[in-house]
Parts: sequence; C-alpha cells; structure tokens
Amino acid sequence: MSTNADAATTTVPAIEIRGVWTRFGDNVVHRDIDLRIDAGQIVGLVGGSGSGKTTLLREIVGLLAPSQGTVKLFGQDVLDADPARRLAVRRRFGMLFQQGALFSALSVHDNIAFPLRELRCLDEETIHDLVLLKLAMVELEPRHGRLMPAELSGGMIKRVALARALSLEPELLVLDEPTAGLDPDRSANFVKLINTLQHELHFTVVMVTHDIDTLNGLATRLAVLADQRLVAHGTTADVLAVDHPFIHNFFAAGRPAATIEQGGH
Repeated sequence: MSTNADAATTTVPAIEIRGVWTRFGDNVVHRDIDLRIDAGQIVGLVGGSGSGKTTLLREIVGLLAPSQGTVKLFGQDVLDADPARRLAVRRRFGMLFQQGALFSALSVHDNIAFPLRELRCLDEETIHDLVLLKLAMVELEPRHGRLMPAELSGGMIKRVALARALSLEPELLVLDEPTAGLDPDRSANFVKLINTLQHELHFTVVMVTHDIDTLNGLATRLAVLADQRLVAHGTTADVLAVDHPFIHNFFAAGRPAATIEQGGH
C-alpha cells in the first residue's frame, strides 16, 4: 500500500526547475537553481535587487531561456520544440504583470476577451458571457467592461489584469509584484481577493514580491534568492532557520506570520 509521502514524491509538480544557470555575457545571475513547486502551493519568491527574481519568473513562463538547465510546467518543458505542446502548456498558466500590462487601446472587456479570442474556437456570445463571469470573479461589474485602461484606478487595473490572467482558467497563476503601487487598504483587499479565488479554484501560485504583508497574507512557502543561488526554500520556519545575511535583513522589519506551514495556512 502506498503512503501519502510516496504519493507526494510521485506526483508531477506544477513547476520543476533543474540545474538552471542564467548568464548575460559575463554576468552570472543564477547558479545551479533547483526548485520544485507542487500543485496548490502558494510560493513567495524573494531576493534583493539584482538577485534575478523576475528573470527566474520569466524563465518559468518561457519568456526567457536559461543558459543551462530545464524548466518544466506540469512535467512538460516550457520551451518544448514542438509548437503545439508548447502552446498547450502555456494555456495552463496565467500571468499578472507588475503594472497590469493592459492593452491601452482596448476596453476592459476586450482586454479580458483577448486570450479567449486567441483560442479561435469560441463564438462572441460565449466570450462575452465568460468576460462577465471573470469581471464578477474579481468583484467588478458589467459596466466596468466598457471602460478604457486610462479610466481605471490602480486597484481596478490590478483586478482587470487578474481577470485576464484567469480568463483561460489556469492551473498556475504567476504574479510579479502583485500589490506594487497600491495603498495598504487596496493591497490588503487584493491579497484577500487572490486568496479567496485560490481557495475556490485551487490553482498554484508563484509570486515575486518584496512586501512582507503580501507574503504574510498569501504565501504557504517561501523561496529565497541570494548570492546567485536559491539559499532557502520551505515554510517560514525553515527559511528563518537559515543563517544568511539577506534573510536576517529582509525579515528584520517584520516577519511573515508563523502560521505559514507546510502545504498551506
């Protein structure tokens, strides 16, 4: 009879990074990074300026190829040479960029509809209904779909970008500084929204953030980049037990809650 531990080791991870090196000319950003993120985890990726957090995020979603090593999503190489397989794996994740990255010339409705139209298999009525559903998921109303990005507040831009990232019902949500630029109240509300959606939809999350409150409100595990390496990965207790200057300095101003435990809050 197999045990739960056996099942955990045989389950295909949502993200598997093996032996990743990243170089830009003579500049080495990452040295031999190994990282496994299992389905359903919410992992906060932290590190100092220039540690390569966003670079690693770009490698995870296939926007950048590592100099050496492999990145797999759901057991599939994100840079698979076969275009059909590569497209299939990319449809299984959604990404929220730091500033939202909405198309300025498209309405809110058309921004959210864009990935759905790219599928080329849905009629406009179905797309419209799905857009309204995604707006409701991020607590926006149908009338907001008629607005242009320039008419949105910072908090609304984040919500629209989140709706677009969730348009294809991804299994993995990738967040780059999800609360950057928001005041404390809007930041807390946005974290609460992501938490609620994650509990309802059970997607995996990997996020880059420097904000302690965001980590505290979302992350079930932490991964720390420093000295070109992954110096710590695990629960808050695991990470805080690592004797490293960046870890001491980063968490000195306010540590994430001790309630972040293995596999969940």
